[in-house]
Amino acid sequence: GAGGAVAGGWLADRIGARGALITGLVAAPVTLGVLYVAPSLPLMVAAAVLVGVAGRIYPPAAGALIAASVTGERRTRAFSLMHWAINIGAAGAAMLAGFLAAHGYLLLFAVDALTCLIFAGIVVWGIAPSPRPARPATRAAGGYRIVLRDKLMVTFVVLMLSDEIVYSLSEFAVPLSIRLDGLTPAVFGAVAVTNAVLVVVLQPFLYPRLARFGRMQVLGAAWVIVGIGVASTGLAHSPIAYAATAVIWSIGEVAGGIVAGGIAADLAPAEAQGRYQGAMTWASSLARLAGPLLTTVLFATVGPAALWWLAAVVGIVSALILWRLAPAFHRRLTLATP
Repeated sequence: GAGGAVAGGWLADRIGARGALITGLVAAPVTLGVLYVAPSLPLMVAAAVLVGVAGRIYPPAAGALIAASVTGERRTRAFSLMHWAINIGAAGAAMLAGFLAAHGYLLLFAVDALTCLIFAGIVVWGIAPSPRPARPATRAAGGYRIVLRDKLMVTFVVLMLSDEIVYSLSEFAVPLSIRLDGLTPAVFGAVAVTNAVLVVVLQPFLYPRLARFGRMQVLGAAWVIVGIGVASTGLAHSPIAYAATAVIWSIGEVAGGIVAGGIAADLAPAEAQGRYQGAMTWASSLARLAGPLLTTVLFATVGPAALWWLAAVVGIVSALILWRLAPAFHRRLTLATP
């Protein structure tokens, strides 16, 4: 997935966000088909890697497309809506996956591929191509060096990576903790449903209330809430307690989702929107790799308590660093806002 994020961001700057988005949406069902028909384990592994790469091309391309289409307050709102829509889709997918798999994996793969192609069709016929630049070959020259030279953006990506790793513990460490407490998988199902419902319901409600505050203040507070919410898992030993912890970190997720997406877009030069979005998607993908590794190592060595304390500390320290750098971010974001 991380490789797909890097490729998607580069493609968005090389051929345009619309073209990269279509490329990812068409490549995804092709790789799904290859995975379905793979005759051996090595080929299945290779196909799964391709699925991961193809599936992560679209997020940076979609982010770059939004950044090129809207500015200012509308940009923040657009990224917030995309985060909301993704969570609605994820909730729906979780409900459909078991039903479709029960009727055969061919149906599951076919529906997944079909939705990608429908999305691609909507982009082809619903979004007009942007005017091509005079020298398109130079648009992505230098690769990601333009991102790496931007110290403020690199700092932001590192902080986002830290928070994403903490949040990923809700997907990997929380179910393991539930199992160690002797509870059934249905408890984690209830936690997941609690999270999905809260994100879908709260985001439209909280947006107008949080929009009046500075984005850095809101994002830092969101990281603290996520860190404390995940850390409070260590105090939970019953279904109700686990659901209560999910309420806490879900509120943090909603607050962060409202403001985070547009920050990278506002930091990025117009010719590097795709790569800046690619760096953000890369951080999210890498967190899904680091989360289970961190969970396994700490649970097996020093114990779960260390992981929960680490989650709280990372959330708080990341927020303090972000707030400390808020004036620098504010200057950049003010200059970038028309």
